[in-house]
Amino acid sequence: MSAGSSGQETKRISLIALTAMVVGSMVGAGIFNLPGRFGIATGPFGAIIAWCIAGSGMYMLARVFQALAQRRPDIDAGVFAYAKAGFGDYVGFLSAFGYWLGSCLGNVFYWVLIGTTLGTFFPAFGHGNTVVAIGTSLAGIWLFHTMILRGIEQAAFINFVVTIAKLVPILVALIAMLFAFNADLFAENFWGGVDMPDKTLVQQVRDTMLITVFVFIGIEGASVYSRYAKTRKDVGTATVLGFVAVTGLMVAVTLLPYAIAPRAEIAGLRQPSLAGALELTVGAWGSWFISIGVLISVLGAYLAWSLICAEVMFAAAKSNDMPRLFASENANKVPANALWATNTVISLFVISTYFSADAFNFMLDMATVTSLLPYLLVAGYAVLLARSVAAYADTPDERKRDLAFAWIAVVYVLFMFVAAGAKYVLLVAVLYAPGTVLYIWSRREQNAKLFTGIELPIFIVVLLAAAVGILGLVSGVITP
Repeated sequence: MSAGSSGQETKRISLIALTAMVVGSMVGAGIFNLPGRFGIATGPFGAIIAWCIAGSGMYMLARVFQALAQRRPDIDAGVFAYAKAGFGDYVGFLSAFGYWLGSCLGNVFYWVLIGTTLGTFFPAFGHGNTVVAIGTSLAGIWLFHTMILRGIEQAAFINFVVTIAKLVPILVALIAMLFAFNADLFAENFWGGVDMPDKTLVQQVRDTMLITVFVFIGIEGASVYSRYAKTRKDVGTATVLGFVAVTGLMVAVTLLPYAIAPRAEIAGLRQPSLAGALELTVGAWGSWFISIGVLISVLGAYLAWSLICAEVMFAAAKSNDMPRLFASENANKVPANALWATNTVISLFVISTYFSADAFNFMLDMATVTSLLPYLLVAGYAVLLARSVAAYADTPDERKRDLAFAWIAVVYVLFMFVAAGAKYVLLVAVLYAPGTVLYIWSRREQNAKLFTGIELPIFIVVLLAAAVGILGLVSGVITP
């Protein structure tokens, strides 16, 4: 952050703290849900293939973020700024709005998970979308809101401490399952197990794709906070370090439960399913232990993503991609208006979960699909940059490597759209279309032309997709 009017420069975030931001953003709700989601979808063999695909694709994205941080150090507004640099103002806005919206939906999912976790012990919370659960969530949202308004640096420090604390239950669960490892049971589950529906391997792997993307969301956490980094090199290093550490944890959490229970039993575990997996391993205290870890982890992840949500909207407003209203900061250098808008939207979505038949999985999948477009545009911009000889004049030998990384990342994200299916793509369009009002507001503030070149056809495609999505909802063909 630039120096304030007093001439004192805002404190910079170290490499360790940036890496903690990446880890804290990724190790949130998703990792505790992996055993059950994978158990429903596939056995260990399919899980290994799924993680190879997801790990390779997300590693390419991590390398893309690393390369862009090195090649374009002047772009420090975060993920959406790359889309704007490569594809113009409206596409840049769609990336910013989509990333912000996906982050909001992810935060809604966190509160649903908190509710369903408490519902294991207190029936009034049900599956996270009862009146009691929603009321508790709303109180938590505005409590965090008040805390964040007190300062970014304070909140970032709390996130660092929580990141350390929430890893302990996961590591304890992994160690316990390692000691209880049953090789015969793992072998029985390996090709799919018994008492499970027959599905092709392709279908099994496809059914895991959205959860694998969800648990990797946050890989760009260091990029979002690049303006706070001590050096630009730290941004890329933190991204790769965080990716490697979290990938190892997620693969272990997925595979080890197959060695402690039949796949059908794992598939039937209540979420957060890691709690049930540890209970099968060590007894009833395991469920309590992991549930406490879930609450700590999710609240920490919620803090990290609340910061990211506000930062994305603030940065977009500073670069004239959203209304100037969201570019203001309070006395503690917190983007207050952006934070108010974010938490208002999150609150409305939390209330809407009351009407959802399966709020838990619906919000998880919506948050995932909404985040895909920003990732696709980042990878697309990396392709454009790597094709430019001038951008690699000092290191021409790295250009082909980075181009290959970028293209693989593009193909991977496109594959994720296919895996998600038309339902979620259309529902995302339903949210994107009205969001364009913010873009129109911003353009009028600048007295700038609304759409240029190919931007109008893109807007029309978004509108048409939204119309199809609304028709699907009204007719009952699409159900939330």
